[in-house]
This record gives sequence, structure tokens and C-alpha cells, in this order.
Amino acid sequence: MKPNEKVKLEMNDISIAFPGVQALSSVNFQMMSGTSHALIGANGAGKSTLMKVLAGAYDHYTGSITLDGKQLPIRKPKDAKDYGIQIVYQEVDMLLIPNLSVAENIMLEKLVHDYKGKSVVSWKKIHKEAAEIMKSVGLELPTGKLVQELTLAEKQLVLIARSLTMDCKFLILDEPTAPLSDSETSRLFALIERLKQEGVGIIFISHRLPELFQICDDITILRDGQHVISAPIHSMDQAQVAQHMLGTQLEAQFPERSSHAGELAFEADNIADGDKVHGVSMHVRKGEIVGIAGLVGAGKTELCRILFGAAPKTQGDIRLDSKRISYKAPHQAVAHGIAMIPEERRREGIFVEDTVGVNLTIANLTPHTRAKTWLSRAKERLAAQSMISKLGIKTPNDTTRVANLSGGNQQKIAIGKWLLADAEVYIFDEPTKGVDVGAKRDIYNLIAELAEQGKSVIFASSEMDEMIGITDRMYVMYDGKVAKELVTAQTSEEEIMFYSTGGQAG
Repeated sequence: MKPNEKVKLEMNDISIAFPGVQALSSVNFQMMSGTSHALIGANGAGKSTLMKVLAGAYDHYTGSITLDGKQLPIRKPKDAKDYGIQIVYQEVDMLLIPNLSVAENIMLEKLVHDYKGKSVVSWKKIHKEAAEIMKSVGLELPTGKLVQELTLAEKQLVLIARSLTMDCKFLILDEPTAPLSDSETSRLFALIERLKQEGVGIIFISHRLPELFQICDDITILRDGQHVISAPIHSMDQAQVAQHMLGTQLEAQFPERSSHAGELAFEADNIADGDKVHGVSMHVRKGEIVGIAGLVGAGKTELCRILFGAAPKTQGDIRLDSKRISYKAPHQAVAHGIAMIPEERRREGIFVEDTVGVNLTIANLTPHTRAKTWLSRAKERLAAQSMISKLGIKTPNDTTRVANLSGGNQQKIAIGKWLLADAEVYIFDEPTKGVDVGAKRDIYNLIAELAEQGKSVIFASSEMDEMIGITDRMYVMYDGKVAKELVTAQTSEEEIMFYSTGGQAG
């Protein structure tokens, strides 16, 4: 395709079903190259499924895909790539080879196709080309660094860089900004604008409504596997978009609550890991929601992992109910009544190939056994069905594979298993990442309910509005340290950002 040559992509009457789930029903989607198109909907609406059809991940759909009126027989990923359709999925770790270098991962398509059958690979050329593409996406890393050593944000940019090694007419980005910092997001948006000028069409899936209005020209909204509306994005406002997504007017995002902090429950004193966390001290009272604020890379996730025993600490003490406790693994933390909902839910929070019922009961099997020895499927199903109802998890039944559910419903399962385990201290690391506005509200309500029950909640997030909306107090992290402790009712998003970016009080 010549630069600025516009072509029209159409998906007509796309339908697809999975066992027990009609994922899409006669959905239409169309866009022009050289434009950016937002594709959104509540979790389970079918947006990722529709894009997987376009990318060739599913072959059992009905309907047609055309490019300037010519039908495209897309039934496998190679078909889509041959027609210039590239996708960057949300689950970055499933698409990268951890023990290969950054350059090898970026140039993987060329290694597979261009060097197929050749006995000699020009590694100098591979690293040179990878470095040029990395520069274009704002990724500053040694090309020989192993992918397993990268942050989540860096892995995301590696995948975007890989998509640009091939001829690309349409680029699908599924929640691309979720793991990115503000500066990395700005670089991504600059890249999107450049690609649009070069004639590339960008399909942008995101639950962050403000950024859609910032970067997209048009919008298509799906609900329950059906097409709701397509329009120029600036013909509606954010409230109208949310209403189309949910089918109802959006209620207040954050629950009304008053702090009822009780006695001291959990303390961390001078915690460090010798790398990303440097002498962090904090405490949480019973019935209190304490935030860990900060930008991507501030050390929030690393601190949460240490507190849950998922990462080693080099110094520091942890006390529960004023008693010093020691643990070096998550199962030991769980034994002390500590639970964690991790940022990377698919890799660390759920078993995607197992059923909903198995996932919901896996953290505490004893109540679902006979004589504390044999697992009772009847008890397991009863407990799972109760939690499915309580959390509003959209699933055909408790025997559905978790992999077949949307990201928001997977996140509810990651939370639900710990509700059944009845922990005392809950650590949430970016719990609303990649979920829609309706699911976010459900998660906030669950967290508020835990605090109301007297549980202690640690809530780590890079979203400033979440810090203001759900916490009682917060610790703002910068460069692995606590920059400031703030009382939520006495602060603002501007003050949180000030300390998150390294600002110091005069």
C-alpha cells in the first residue's frame, strides 16, 4: 500500500459461538486506513473476540471480511498477516519468548519467514534492524537483553515493535496503555499519529475513555456480543459512551463510605529488596483501605509481591496484630491470613485452563471436602455458584473454562477465590486494569465491602482518581521509596501527581 492510500476494511454479519456462549451475533465493523478507531464495550461484550476473528485466531466464525470490497479468506493468523493485519494482544507474556533477546523477539517474524531454509542468519543485521524499530517506538534497551528481564511496559513495547517489522495496513492494539507510564503512553500516541500519517489504520481497544477521545477518530460500541453504535467519536461525550456500553446510565463510580479504621492490623517496617524497593514503611488498620500510589515503575508491584511472600526481601520486618511474622512464600502468607490479587491476573492470579468452579475454590479447599480428605464436588459447586451470584460473574455455569471469559470476569474470579478463603489482609495490585467501567464499579464495591467487614485492604494503583475515590490514606511512591503519606480527604490528584513525579515539599 502506498503512503496515504486509503482502503476500507469491513467485517459483515460476524457471528461466533463457544461451548455455552454466543460470543458475537451478526456484528458489523468498518473503518478506513489512515484513521484510528476505538472499539469498546463492557467486559464480555465481544470486542476482543471480534478482533481475534480479524487476526485469524478463530476459524469457525460466520460472516465475511473484505478489503475495498475484496473478500479476505482469513482463517488463521498467517492469513491476516499476509493481508497486512497485525495484532498486539493484552496478554504479552503469552506472546514473547522469555529466554530470547529483545532483538530476537522483535524480529521473530523475519527469523521464521525470511530466513526459513537458510543456514546463516545475519545477527548483526537482525540487531541493527531491531534497534531502528525500537527507536521508532521509544524503547531504549540493549538489543541483546533477555525478554524475561523486562518490565511489563517494556514487553508491551517489544510486541508493538514486532508488529511493525511486517507490512502493516491495520494494527490492532488491545489495551496497549494498561501497563504504560504517562510518558510511555505519550510516546505511543505519537507513534500512532505517525502511523496514521503513513496510512496505517489503528484499531484501539481500551477501557480508559479519556484516552479514546484523545487519540481516536471514530468509535464502535458492542454490548452482549452485538453491535450498538458506530459514529465519529466527538459526536458523543464520555457519559453517552458509558451509557451505550452498559445499556443504562452510569451510576456513581465509587461507593459512598466513611472510614471506620480500627486497631492496628498490618505493619511493614523498612522493607527493601536491594533493587526496586528501598526502605518502605507502612501500616494498615482494620476496616481501612490504604493506597499505594505512584506511576508505573515506582516500585508498587514489587512492594506488593514482597508483602505477599512472592518476592524476597533483603531487609525489614512485617507484623500482624503487633506480632512479628516471618514468611518466604505465598502459601505461608496465606496461612497468616494475607491474600493478594496480582496485576498480571492471567499469569499469576488464575488458572485459565481450569473451570470457574475450580478457580473460585482453589485457595481454600478444606470447607469443600468430606472429612477434610476427599474433595466434595457438590460442596465445591455450591460455594462456586454462590460466589458467581455474589460477584455477578458472567459465565454460563461453574464448569466453563476461565479462558473463555472476558478480562473483567476473570478479574472477579481472581478476587472471588480470596473472598471464599476469608483472609484478613487483602493486597490489590492494579485490580481494575483492563476492565470496563461497570466491572470497575463492582470491584470498588467489593473492596468497600471488605473494609466494612473489618478487613485490612492495601490498594496499589497508578490511577490517581482511584486513589481519591476509594482509599482512606495513601503512601505515594517514587523511585522505590515512600515520597509522602497523605490523608485522602485532605489531598488532591494534583498533590498525588506532584509527589509521584519526585516533587518535594518546600
